[in-house]
Amino acid sequence: MRIMGLDYGSKTVGVAVCDPLGYTAQAVETIVRKEENKFRETFRRIEELAREFEITSIVLGYPKNMDGSVGERARKTEEFKDMLEKRTGFPVILWDERLTTVEANGILRESGVPASERKKVIDQVAAGIILQSYLDTMERMRFGSDERNDESSE
Repeated sequence: MRIMGLDYGSKTVGVAVCDPLGYTAQAVETIVRKEENKFRETFRRIEELAREFEITSIVLGYPKNMDGSVGERARKTEEFKDMLEKRTGFPVILWDERLTTVEANGILRESGVPASERKKVIDQVAAGIILQSYLDTMERMRFGSDERNDESSE
């Protein structure tokens, strides 16, 4: 079970994948489009990566507004999700991505990546954060009740 994480933007799509056991997310690459509404090459590359990493599903960052409402960028993401599902046949899960780009920028800054280089990788790092958030939540849901039982028996 390998999952792909995507950070969809107006001209880029950051890509991350999880390890074969579904524990950790790793940034893979940033796909760049010349025009916002030109998706053929983007979908082709996503399909290539899906084959290469034996992907079974996709987690797509969902850019809600800070108050939880859905704005224009989120609606475009919903449209991208629909196209992606039709094109790839994979289930696509929308996942809250609020502040992931801010977090990615902080990680890159703390890691000593120069500002001039951050733009090249920030979307794939954000995709990794989105995917890791999903993986961690699924892990808690799967084993959360067992952990509580273990703690209460000590």
